[in-house]
Amino acid sequence: MKLYNTLTRKKDEFIPIETGKIKMYACGPTVYNYFHIGNARTFMTFDAMRRYFQYRGYEVTFVQNFTDVDDKIIQKALEEKVDPQEISEKYIEAYFKDAESLGILKADIHPKVTENIPEIIDIIKQLEDKGFAYAVEGDVYFNVSKFKDYGKLSKQSLEDLQSGARIEVNESKQNPLDFALWKSAKHGEPSWKSPWGEGRPGWHIECSAMVKKYLGDTIDIHGGGGDLVFPHHENEIAQSEASCGAHFANYWVHVGYLNVDNKKMSKSLNNFFTPREIAQEYDLEVVRFFMFSAHYRSPVNFSKDLIEAAKNGLDRLYNAKNNIIHLMETASGINAETFEGEAWVNQLPTYREKFIEAMDDDFNTADGISVIFEMVRYINSNITVESSKGSLQKAYDILVELCGVLGLLDKKQETTLEEEVEILIEKRQQARKDKDFKLADEIRDELKAKGIVLEDTPQGVKWKKA
Repeated sequence: MKLYNTLTRKKDEFIPIETGKIKMYACGPTVYNYFHIGNARTFMTFDAMRRYFQYRGYEVTFVQNFTDVDDKIIQKALEEKVDPQEISEKYIEAYFKDAESLGILKADIHPKVTENIPEIIDIIKQLEDKGFAYAVEGDVYFNVSKFKDYGKLSKQSLEDLQSGARIEVNESKQNPLDFALWKSAKHGEPSWKSPWGEGRPGWHIECSAMVKKYLGDTIDIHGGGGDLVFPHHENEIAQSEASCGAHFANYWVHVGYLNVDNKKMSKSLNNFFTPREIAQEYDLEVVRFFMFSAHYRSPVNFSKDLIEAAKNGLDRLYNAKNNIIHLMETASGINAETFEGEAWVNQLPTYREKFIEAMDDDFNTADGISVIFEMVRYINSNITVESSKGSLQKAYDILVELCGVLGLLDKKQETTLEEEVEILIEKRQQARKDKDFKLADEIRDELKAKGIVLEDTPQGVKWKKA
């Protein structure tokens, strides 16, 4: 298995620290608002990675944090005249609801900043004791000039970063690139006691503390959105490695931007869509399918036309699944419970191999989905009303298995109609046998009015919700 590593700028052979086990951390949301689907792309990517690792037999410990104290949360609380904790708890609850609607499983651990203040303070004290941090009137800063490898993730030298840095108004810093580890308390803001006085953590230090607490000094995979490479992840590396003297993360994974009209989707540009907004028009599984139809590192342009195309693609997969189910219910093959003599079934495992080959190449979900469609075409060209239940079950199982790795095709769909509609379908079938096509058409129209679309196929009548 190969994984593109931002640290090395190439695909590296994936070798976990401990055989058969993976420790993975992904930066979660700052909970001051609903997350948008640009954020969702990152969350879904790590969800799919975790699912795939587990599919390949790894024991995965996955941690994704919540930043529940931050300038934006405090500002939102001031605007709404409520306690900042009320804001953060509201949007944590909203995160779980929206994540579930996108098929995102809960991480093994979802730590919050406010629950890890002692651990954060301990790391800052270590950095100060080792000469990597300095305190100025209740604030504590990390001295980037003391960490010789600063810039190794973003591939920028300290000199280049300094020359491109904006002049800071804060004159208490020794260097414009120095970043806050601890911020002294301001009136009305959440604060905690510390050796430097009342205050709260800086943004970057929280992840270092939570990685260390829940996963250890060195982990296998760390990642997030592409916008976190610098400064957030660069600063995480500096403070983590400076404090413990160990390599922080072996593989750094970053997800490409989601664009709207070729501009990065972001809250600052006010060109974003939340899952809740999209759900008013589309099932959110369509969004998941859309995201995985491109490689996670590639930028993706969001448009209604592309979402419609994704909807059609997902419908094809569900139609294939439902067609197999329909045939299993009516299978009349001689070998009803086996597939002896149906040689085409023996080719199905080759599609599993091709899917794994695609996914092993830096989690190429786009190629993985292409393999699934190739398999669907093969299945559709071989199954008939004469197929045995055994062969149909094999086709069903592998289709559900591969789609399930991506968190697709797992929604329960109705397999029976309401009694009234079932009776109408039976009447229509009888009318057709009696060559009463006028009545058959009238029943079809009546069903259509109820939101039921019928399809007359060689395998019999199939139905779906309009």
